[in-house]
Amino acid sequence: MDNRPINADRLWADLMDLADITEPGRPWTRRAFSALYLTGRDLIANRMRAAGLTVRLDTAGNLIGRKEGRRTGLGTLVIGSHSDTVPEGGRFDGILGVAAGLEVARVLQERAIELDHALEIYDCLAEEVSPYGLSCVGSRAVAGTLTDAMLARTNDTGETLQAGIDRMGGDSTRLTDAKRTNIAAFLELHIEQGPVLEDETLEIGVVTAISGVTRVLIEVTGRPDHAGTTPMASRADALVAGAELVLAVRRRAESQSARGLGHFVATVGEARVIPNAANVVPQFMSLLLDIRSEVRADLTAFLAALEGDVAAIATHHVGVTAVLKPVSDNPPAPSDPQLMADFRHAADELGLKQRDLASGAGHDMAWFAHIAPSAMIFVPCLGGRSHCPEEWADRDAVAKGTDVLFETLLRADRRLAQTTPSE
Repeated sequence: MDNRPINADRLWADLMDLADITEPGRPWTRRAFSALYLTGRDLIANRMRAAGLTVRLDTAGNLIGRKEGRRTGLGTLVIGSHSDTVPEGGRFDGILGVAAGLEVARVLQERAIELDHALEIYDCLAEEVSPYGLSCVGSRAVAGTLTDAMLARTNDTGETLQAGIDRMGGDSTRLTDAKRTNIAAFLELHIEQGPVLEDETLEIGVVTAISGVTRVLIEVTGRPDHAGTTPMASRADALVAGAELVLAVRRRAESQSARGLGHFVATVGEARVIPNAANVVPQFMSLLLDIRSEVRADLTAFLAALEGDVAAIATHHVGVTAVLKPVSDNPPAPSDPQLMADFRHAADELGLKQRDLASGAGHDMAWFAHIAPSAMIFVPCLGGRSHCPEEWADRDAVAKGTDVLFETLLRADRRLAQTTPSE
């Protein structure tokens, strides 16, 4: 590790300089589509140019720095993530992946290393949930999955996402130009956003998959009555029945996680009660579930069991009914096995302790995986905390992750060049 090419001080300076671009009194906030976001991108673009990259914005508003390869026709190797934050969200989530790509480009320039493939560093537009209620805007466009309905979403001022993309320097009339068909491999480095690596004193996590995110709505209907005069045995209380379903979700999720094939979690994160008055027996309750599964079969098993719980409500509570409705469904995005092997070999050669693990959070990689072999690695973060001001990763940890990223890039470049003929 003493001879590693990555300049840890320079990488750290990039992270801290970007962190300094934040809303006053709200560390660390630099939301996509804001003026501060554009200021941060100006910093990134200038440092990309200093690293010898040709800088451009694609039509979806993704910021891209490019270095040509020695051979034509091999496609492009991409390192990417995002530079926007959630409100008061942290200094490393996404930003590390962009800064690491920048540092890799600098090392290639300093050592006069020419890859066979072209290399691009992507700062994807709006990976976090944007003011338009949509996440992964830029990477969805790269995958060709940004729909007209998504573009018509509005923020609290009435501006459409389509107009927002144009304001960020994109061109919404030519969004199809942002879709890629020539990416040979996509690599991403990220903080774990969980406690596993820190708890197990490990340095690198090789991500097996980005868990799929499925959201379903349970609607429970009872009967409103006077809370003071209606006997307990005569009530059709939607809230009581809904509370039982909340506990059923927790019980089923714990069971599925224990016996399933991969990472699995489920959360009732939103509840609504009508009429929501202290002296009225609740008439209605809705529950919004967030379900994340690495393996599709685990989700299928969970939903089948939960549907049974929902159907049984009418039996357990006279006068109460419940229905389960799908809201959204994004399937898991498995990592490319060969790129995972490249990451493992690089970590082994650097003497870094590692393990495989799934990502419960969404990332740009999930959308790049629609169109190209893709994989990512994690480095530990303090206490597993993320999306909060206390989010933190050690200087040495992020440097080690960038070392692995650099060595993996070289390995993937050689491996893929050997199996792909030039034009």
